[in-house]
Amino acid sequence: MTALPIDEQDGARVYQLRPEAAAELAEREPLPTHYEVDLDPADELPRPGQRGPVYVDVVTRDDELRPIVPAALRAGNLAPTVKRAAGRTGHRVAYHVVRSPGYTVAAAWWAVVGVFRLIGRQLRWWWLVEQHQLRQDAATANDPATWLKLHHEVRAVRRWRGLVLAGELVALAVGGVLLAVLAPRWAWLVVAAVAVPLLARLGRPAGRPIVTSAVVTARFRKLTADIVLRAYYAAGLGHPDRPDQQIMFGSPMARDGEGSRVLVDLPYGKGLDDALKARGRIASGLDVSVSQVFIHRDPTSHRRHVLWVADRDPLAVPAGRTPLLRLRPTDVWEPAPLGLDERGQAVFVPLIENSILVGAVPRSGKTFSARLLGLYAAMDPYVRLTVFDGKGSPDWRSFRLVADRCGFGLAMSRDGDPVELFTDALREIKADVEDRYRRLSELPSDVCPEGKLTREIARNPRYRMPVRVVIIDEVQEYFDLGEASKEIASLLVYLVKVAPGAGVIVLVATQKPSGVGSGQVAQAFTTFRDQHQIRFALRVGSWNVSDVILGAGAYSEGLDASTLLPEYKGVGILRGASDASPTVRTYLADGQDAERILVAARALRERAGTLSGMAAGEDVARAARDVLADVRGAYYAGEAFVSWQALAGRLAEQLPEHYAGMSPEAISAQARALGVPSVNGKTGGQVLKGARLDAVTDAISRRQIGGGS
Repeated sequence: MTALPIDEQDGARVYQLRPEAAAELAEREPLPTHYEVDLDPADELPRPGQRGPVYVDVVTRDDELRPIVPAALRAGNLAPTVKRAAGRTGHRVAYHVVRSPGYTVAAAWWAVVGVFRLIGRQLRWWWLVEQHQLRQDAATANDPATWLKLHHEVRAVRRWRGLVLAGELVALAVGGVLLAVLAPRWAWLVVAAVAVPLLARLGRPAGRPIVTSAVVTARFRKLTADIVLRAYYAAGLGHPDRPDQQIMFGSPMARDGEGSRVLVDLPYGKGLDDALKARGRIASGLDVSVSQVFIHRDPTSHRRHVLWVADRDPLAVPAGRTPLLRLRPTDVWEPAPLGLDERGQAVFVPLIENSILVGAVPRSGKTFSARLLGLYAAMDPYVRLTVFDGKGSPDWRSFRLVADRCGFGLAMSRDGDPVELFTDALREIKADVEDRYRRLSELPSDVCPEGKLTREIARNPRYRMPVRVVIIDEVQEYFDLGEASKEIASLLVYLVKVAPGAGVIVLVATQKPSGVGSGQVAQAFTTFRDQHQIRFALRVGSWNVSDVILGAGAYSEGLDASTLLPEYKGVGILRGASDASPTVRTYLADGQDAERILVAARALRERAGTLSGMAAGEDVARAARDVLADVRGAYYAGEAFVSWQALAGRLAEQLPEHYAGMSPEAISAQARALGVPSVNGKTGGQVLKGARLDAVTDAISRRQIGGGS
């Protein structure tokens, strides 16, 4: 070496150049440089004969303070930690108790073998067999003096060791006689408990334990910097012999949960997308499965990313049953528990002021995942639920216990036409949203400081503005109903765009996220799908579909739900709920669990006096028509004017029991009687008589102020 260590400062070793190396450095010509300015001040450069220290490879790092109380022993985790430890201990005890007879027989057999092995060792020790080779070498070398010396020595040693063994035999004989004559039975048991295990250990073959392990420790490969470098170079992301193509690290390799984490700096010109494309080759270089390798963006640089490698496949470990089975009231203003991420940390979904889209191929856990959030909302007695399922499966039918409005499938039922029920529910929610915004704008600033719904307002029955959760499973079915889908599409687009600020949460699930049909309804479906703030994608068929569910640019960030294996049920990628986009193993709530939770949710609502609508036994079918509300619901999104002729046709189609056969003139007369003026408007290149949307809205507002809603 040309440098000698002389000191350590702040964890960094200080080196000093040898005198001959310093003299050689002084005689060298200065190296050419293309820099416009000096990188170091002149007075800090080494001078000839300088004996001061020269710092080489100075490494600094910020110290991290470890928590005083381990996370497993903190208040919230102590009970689960104790329960887990007790469960594992109980399993071990039961495992060994069942096998104890076999252990006893094996120990007795190998103890007998151990007795003979011990006798053999004693005899070899007495005979001094290790000296035989030395005497043989002396005889071969024709060295009688050495042979005689070794011979006399071995005789003396054998004589002494023979006396020791004789004393040992006498002691064993006397001890055995005394034990047989004087000792009680328990003394025999004590001697056997000590001697048998020792003799059995001596007699059993190496690598063949008598007592087997009750728990098999999971195999995992301990990652090192060399292994990571090998993997990245094998994946073609750099070259070890080219200085400008070498892989660097932005942090030391560290344990993170049940895995290892490190910041990887790719060579200049390569970025996160290159690492994502090479994820399979990286996994091969690390000698792990692809599902154990997670690559995430680092905000500081595009060529830097976070590599986290799990000890074992984290997505194959179930997250367990939902904590909602505690049957305690929830608060929808707090995030809802969804499951565990790849590191085993709990993942929560904020519901307020958000709309949520869940997408996947069939039988991947899509409905169960959406139902988890619905159950969480149901356990808040101050939330009004609207639940519709386009496929009519049994998964959502238990929500009849708590839902204000609900419908299942598309076929006629005892509750009526599900499509009509769904359309009426959407109209009612839309009218409620418009009324809420009007009333929120009129509240004083000390009650409603930001013009938005607050927890205090939502839970105060005086304001009549509870949080509403609209759940729609297989939502694509409602976009494929022909003419009826136009109004449904218009209402859904309105709700997902406008309603979250008024306390209406829209939660939808679909197996056809790419869209349905064509034309106006298909465009509305795309608009509706793209307006959701939070996306959850379980397994899908391709990265394109994954990008549709998670939003544009998700694939470029390393989020691809098509890489999830088919055996993963209830596992998906969550985007939009936080800055991170974790892969989540959702909690389990099967049909029996859901019914148990919903029974408890109904009891909570009965005590709070918030049970309403169909769950309370109310008949939601209308007994009389409301012309203003019906006309208002006939407007599509973005329409400011509709002719009386078009309104008559739409009302006859939407509400045939009230408007079938009614002429445009009759509808115009009834609307004008309620304060809606008839005005001219241009429609399809023609000027026709009709009504403006703002005039209908004003008439509804005047009626509510004058006579109450």
